[in-house]
Amino acid sequence: MNATEEKLKAAMASDLRTEAEVARDRNRKPIETLSFFQFRDDMRVLELIPGGGWYTKLLAPTLRANGEYYAAIGTSRIVENLSSLDGFDHMKIIDIGVESERSGPFRTSNLPPFSFGVEDLDLIVTFRNMHNFTPEGRAAINAASFDSLKSGGLYGVIDHTRRHMQALNNELRRRADPVQIIKEALDAGFVLEGYSDLHYRPDDALRYEVGRKTVTGNTDRFTLLFRKP
Repeated sequence: MNATEEKLKAAMASDLRTEAEVARDRNRKPIETLSFFQFRDDMRVLELIPGGGWYTKLLAPTLRANGEYYAAIGTSRIVENLSSLDGFDHMKIIDIGVESERSGPFRTSNLPPFSFGVEDLDLIVTFRNMHNFTPEGRAAINAASFDSLKSGGLYGVIDHTRRHMQALNNELRRRADPVQIIKEALDAGFVLEGYSDLHYRPDDALRYEVGRKTVTGNTDRFTLLFRKP
């Protein structure tokens, strides 16, 4: 076991994690997922749209001693709930200076072009978030991510799978077409470094809202890794 994995396992065992968060470990496979993203404890890492902080509780403590943890977009909950706790005092919260607007179809959000205001990051990650944005919003996120990464920097993206070319509708609004996500990243200048089947679920019919009882916890998710040349 390497130092990064030891720190991740220690973070996973922290009393700060709720029972509900621990219960998701088996499904989300954080150690395997972050290993695929080539995550190390000495990296400068930006987490996009951290939400309630499920991954933040693993990333920030692991990076605290030797690396740097940044977060941007949708950070209010981690600021309120985590920033004053031991192990999270070095989090760097980025204000991108613009607001997202739910002006897209099926309550998707748009973002104008913006900058994260940091450079030479090693890794940017986002977990099950790209479906929340319009193509224009994702283009802004991809462009800002490309600009903030160093040459050779990595960009890890996970989201719930929507069948390729299937039209967006209210039932599928929290799923994303992986081919479209790949094309948009390539358009931003990234190259596809690889993909993983860690979160492949063959019995997800790709037909239903991810919050349905028959689907929750068993959605097929694509796991993609891009690199800035």
